[in-house]
Amino acid sequence: MKRGEASSKPDKKQVKGKTKAKPEKATKPSEASAKSRGKETKAEAAKPTKPLKKTVRSRVAKKPLSEEAVARAAKVQALLKLRAEIADGRPAFQRPESWRYTRLKENWRKPKGLDNKVRKMVKGWPRLVKVGYRGPVAARGLHPSGFRDVLVDNLKGLDGLNPETDAVRLASGLGARKRQAIINRADELGLKVLNPCGIRVISEKET
Repeated sequence: MKRGEASSKPDKKQVKGKTKAKPEKATKPSEASAKSRGKETKAEAAKPTKPLKKTVRSRVAKKPLSEEAVARAAKVQALLKLRAEIADGRPAFQRPESWRYTRLKENWRKPKGLDNKVRKMVKGWPRLVKVGYRGPVAARGLHPSGFRDVLVDNLKGLDGLNPETDAVRLASGLGARKRQAIINRADELGLKVLNPCGIRVISEKET
């Protein structure tokens, strides 16, 4: 072929451009799953929501407290207030040398070493546990509401309880049926239930 004459053969670049088409980008499985999730969430939002579960508990009118009960309640509240004040001023007792060794926990252990500074109550060292830091004996073991905390796991446990001084705490292993029976019986006796939970009734489905 002479110079200056146009070649009849097509250019390789043009052939490649005509014959080979660019492959379409395949959607990643994560993107496809995300789109499907978005469609599912929109479909779920469009569905009517089910009514919430409600607790079932019988209410009984409580009897008015006597004068003695009111006076006792005021005394208990004063003791609880005193207990809280003493607890606020009580230092956080820390196990000696727990700040030095990571293998020692911070929970209190009585120091017994001959030269232990905490046992000797040396100035500048943590406080030593003493009986003078404790709260009033009459308020010991009382619930913050002022009642004595009594653990109950059956109906017989409610016998002999005083509604003015005792409160019921349901055991953790109780089922819904027995919880319902104990709560209803406690309401009849006028007893306070500290943890009236775990009783659920599923509403009937709409037809």
